[in-house]
Amino acid sequence: MTPPSVDRPGSDRGARVRVAFEESILPPLVALVIAAVVGDILIIIFGQSPGDVYRQLLEGTWGNAYGFGQVIYKATTLTFTGLAVALGIRAGLFNIGAESQLASGGFLAALVGLAMPSGMPAVLAVPACLVAAAVGGGVVGAVPGALKARFGASEVIVTIMLNFVVLALLNYIVAAHIHVSETLHTPEIRAGALPRLAAAFPMFSGAAANTTFLLALATAAVVWWYLFRTRPGYELRAVGLQPDAAEYGGVRVGGVWAKTMVLSGVLAGLGGLNYVLGYKHYYEEGFGTGTGFLGIAVALVGRNHPVGVVIAALLFATLSQGGLAVNALVPKQMVDVLTAVVIIAVATAVPEVRRALAAARTSGIGNRESGIGTAPGPIDSQFPIPDSRP
Repeated sequence: MTPPSVDRPGSDRGARVRVAFEESILPPLVALVIAAVVGDILIIIFGQSPGDVYRQLLEGTWGNAYGFGQVIYKATTLTFTGLAVALGIRAGLFNIGAESQLASGGFLAALVGLAMPSGMPAVLAVPACLVAAAVGGGVVGAVPGALKARFGASEVIVTIMLNFVVLALLNYIVAAHIHVSETLHTPEIRAGALPRLAAAFPMFSGAAANTTFLLALATAAVVWWYLFRTRPGYELRAVGLQPDAAEYGGVRVGGVWAKTMVLSGVLAGLGGLNYVLGYKHYYEEGFGTGTGFLGIAVALVGRNHPVGVVIAALLFATLSQGGLAVNALVPKQMVDVLTAVVIIAVATAVPEVRRALAAARTSGIGNRESGIGTAPGPIDSQFPIPDSRP
């Protein structure tokens, strides 16, 4: 009897890698193509050439140091809020409270920066402000996490309501007690300020980009390590995929939810450092308006993966800054519409493309099982048909 064919050990792994690559890259590419086509139509409606508008957009962002610096600045905050939302989604939670968590982190960092003496060394002042921002965001995130774990309260509703409560409370404290006269911001911090990139690279002069961007990249790397290289990260992903199965396997689902919301709040709170420590050096009412909600889009477009979040943050930051660059050709609102189109395209195209890929793979497996033009696949090798001869 001829022995059954055996696949090489690496073949199945290679197939899994290929499938993961296809599902990670193709859906966003299709969504971007759809968005580009819609953008072309909008530009033509405004009587402009799509090539001229896109060229102006790129030249005003990645094509010069100032524009690129502004893209980096905007992408920094979006990276933090995107990571906050993505971490929650990985655990099956939808954190819509990044707006208030971001503000709370920035506010507490500003208070610590104000409380420290002017001569405080940066090696002590910066970590103190960093911890304060993490605590500020984490406390706000802990409230919906605890209510979800203890009472099963919807984190969506709780985080939405907390946005109003926390932002109103912070605005009252600033306006009533610690604002600079005739402004809506606190005095400048005395210690803990982070240098702008222009200090090391003069070509970024005037741009708001600062070294918080490096912290954002380091945070994304830590989140990746936590999710995919640690036991708590594995439990978090298991709860997000199937909480009942995870609980049956010994995972405390409520504890994972509570911890995830705290960590999500910490990530969003760190985003406040970009403005308070790196840009203006004070807390100002409404400094992060819209950034927390746009973090939801960043997480979705980035497929809830830390690397994807960084790339998506750069994409949305480019569109935001590009809207200012092309304002002479088309209204800035057109870029806002294009941003919405990207989000809608991702939401609709991703599941459709994944469904098409799954159908194509199923068709390929069916062809292999019927022996149409292919050698025996992994299923044939692992379960060979026994020889019925004596």
